[in-house]
Amino acid sequence: MDSKKKGRILYIVQHRFNRSPGQRYRCEQYIPFLEEIGFECVYSPLLINEKEDKDFYLKGNYFLKLLLFAKGFLRRLRDVWRARNFDIIFIYREAFMTGTVVFEKLLKSSGAKIIFDFDDAIWNYDVSEGNKKLAWLKRPEKVNEIISLSHTILVGNKYLFNHAQKFNPNVVIVPSTIDLNYYQIPVKDSTSEKVVVGWSGSHTTIEHFKIIIPLLKKIRKQFGDRVIFKVYGVPEYINQDLGIKGIKWSPESETKEIASFDIGIMPLPDTEWSKGKCGMKGLQYMALEVATVMADVGANKDIIQDGENGFLALTEVQWFEKLSLLIESKDLRNKLGRAGRKTIEKQYSVEALKEGYLSGFKKLLNH
Repeated sequence: MDSKKKGRILYIVQHRFNRSPGQRYRCEQYIPFLEEIGFECVYSPLLINEKEDKDFYLKGNYFLKLLLFAKGFLRRLRDVWRARNFDIIFIYREAFMTGTVVFEKLLKSSGAKIIFDFDDAIWNYDVSEGNKKLAWLKRPEKVNEIISLSHTILVGNKYLFNHAQKFNPNVVIVPSTIDLNYYQIPVKDSTSEKVVVGWSGSHTTIEHFKIIIPLLKKIRKQFGDRVIFKVYGVPEYINQDLGIKGIKWSPESETKEIASFDIGIMPLPDTEWSKGKCGMKGLQYMALEVATVMADVGANKDIIQDGENGFLALTEVQWFEKLSLLIESKDLRNKLGRAGRKTIEKQYSVEALKEGYLSGFKKLLNH
C-alpha cells in the first residue's frame, strides 16, 4: 500500500461520529478503507455532543436551539475558512439545518470537489416532532440547488437517482451497506417458544412504527403471550397494550438487540417520502438472519424477493397474514433469515461494494 497521502476529505455532517445511522452506513464505515489507500479524513459535525443532540430534538427549548444555531453557524464558517486545504468536501444531506445553501456555495468556491450524498427524499418536508414549529426555517427544495452545484452525487436508490438526474448527470447509486465484520450473528436461544417481533429505529422514525400498532394489537389478540414486541432505539417510547418499553440504542448493544428479534418489521406509509427510503432497517435485520417483513414501498421492492429472502406487505391483511405465517413456523423464519443474510453478503455489504465506492473518490481527484 502506498503510504503517501492521496488527498484530504472534509466530511460535512450533522451529528458526531457513530451517532447517526445514516452517516454510519453512508460514509463512516468507508473511512477506514479510504485511509488505508492514502486519504486523510476529517469529520465536522454540527452537533458535537449528546447534550446538543438532546436540546435540538426536544420540543420548545427555543433559546437553547438559538444557541445551537449560532454555534453551528460558527462551525460552518470555520469549515469554509479551511476548505481550501482539502481536495474533496463530502456533504451528507446538507451543510446547515436551515434553508440556506450559502455554505455549500462557499465550500465549492474553495476549489475542492464536492460530493453530495443523500439517502431520503429530502426535497420533501419531513421535520422531527420536536421541531415542527420551526419548519418554516426549512426549505427542502434547496436540495436541488445542492445537487446542481456538486461534482458527484451519491444516492441510495433508483427513486433518488431519477430525481437527482433532473439537475445533474453525475449521479451514482450507492446502496446503503452493512459491515458484516460488525454484524456477526450471535448464538440464539433455540429453546424459547416465545416469538419476538421487533422494530429498530430512532425518534425521527418512530412515527412509522406507530402506523402498524392497530395491526400488532390484532396479532397480540390472535397469539397472546406467545409474541413479544420490542422497540429498539427509542428509550422513551412506551406502549402498555403491547408491553413495550423502548430500549436505548448504543453501539455495544445494537447487533445483540436486533439479533434477539425472531421477526424484524419495517412498516412505512406509501408516500413520496417513503419512496426515497433505502431500506436500512430491513438490511440490518437480514444481516443478522432475522426473518424480515418490509413495507411494499420504494427500494424495499429491490431488496426483498417476496417469499424468498423475506416478505413484502402493504395492506393490513397482508401484514397480518405474513406475520402470522412467520409466528407459526420457526422453519420458515430460519429459511428467510438465512436467505436474507446471503442477499446482504452478495449485494449490500461493504465488502461487496467498497471497491466501486473507493474508485469514485480516486476518479474525482483525477479530473
